[in-house]
Amino acid sequence: MPSIWGNYLKLSIFGESHGPGIGVVLDGLPAGVPIDREELERFTQRRAPGKNRNSTPRKENDWPEFLSGYWNGATTGTPLAALIRNHDTQSKDYSQMQAVARPGHADFTGFLRYAGANDVRGGGHFSGRLTAPLTLAGGIAKQVLARRGIVIGAHLVQVGGCADLLYDPANLDEETLLRPGNAPFPTLDERLGARMQRVIEQARMEQDSVGGMVECGVLGFPPGIGSPMFGGLENRIASLAFGIPAVKGVEFGDGFLACALRGSQNNDPFTLKDGQIVTETNHAGGILGGISTGMPILFRVGFKPTPSISLPQKTVNFREKRPETLEVHGRHDPCVAVRAVPVVEAAAALALLDALLEAQGYQGMQA
Repeated sequence: MPSIWGNYLKLSIFGESHGPGIGVVLDGLPAGVPIDREELERFTQRRAPGKNRNSTPRKENDWPEFLSGYWNGATTGTPLAALIRNHDTQSKDYSQMQAVARPGHADFTGFLRYAGANDVRGGGHFSGRLTAPLTLAGGIAKQVLARRGIVIGAHLVQVGGCADLLYDPANLDEETLLRPGNAPFPTLDERLGARMQRVIEQARMEQDSVGGMVECGVLGFPPGIGSPMFGGLENRIASLAFGIPAVKGVEFGDGFLACALRGSQNNDPFTLKDGQIVTETNHAGGILGGISTGMPILFRVGFKPTPSISLPQKTVNFREKRPETLEVHGRHDPCVAVRAVPVVEAAAALALLDALLEAQGYQGMQA
């Protein structure tokens, strides 16, 4: 099924953007792991809409109702189900989408795939609204991993042609990793973040949108976890990252920049540090052969510009097969990458917890 993911940790996302609610079922969590509800709320609120001009004005509190799998402040080991109610919906803005394809959206392909039976309001099941339960599930996974010294953070590294500083791939420290997540705007350099906000605001004022990129880092993940070929850590992380709406590219370590290097430049020399085997550099992004090296895991996720823009666009009525000009109304992010920062962290947490459960088993992950 397209909305179910995982091997040892099973994730299922359900709901539509303008339906009664959206939610998640997370099966395979270890039993007895305490969940800090306040910390979970802080994490999910980083993704929540309606906070400033950089995001959609839609107001949703995104607070979950736990239906099962959570009792006395901890996981029970049975499937954890959580429901997030939708409140601030304006479905009339989407009446056209039953027949008119928004450029860059899945209206037409969704019509083909589901024979016109899919809920088009707010994008339905294709909407970025579905990242709310994904972030919730990832927030829980982050807490499970944190109890084992594994820390995940991310920042907005690019908006349009404006870039932030990069994480240091070989000497990344926890304070630097987590700092953007505690900032009003998720960048390492505040001045560069201000420039990004001006780029986003200019696009919004011009009734347009702009793309962006998120860089994610992981510290403390043990070496030797993962598999070659189809079960590698890159594969697992990328499969979840591509489940985030608007994602068009994922790269690990130096990524596509390595294509311009020689082996002598790209290889990471092994060395000893405090009795541990490490690498002097980290062009590989902490993964070799699909298996963790013990170095920081680093990857970047590229987001296309928000396709819903108010400028007139050429399209067609796919039911009547005639050309139309469309101006998209409704409430949309001028840059989806801003609120996607914690979503990328969530995807990484779920993928890495799944791999850790495979390697260590459920007993090894008990609280």
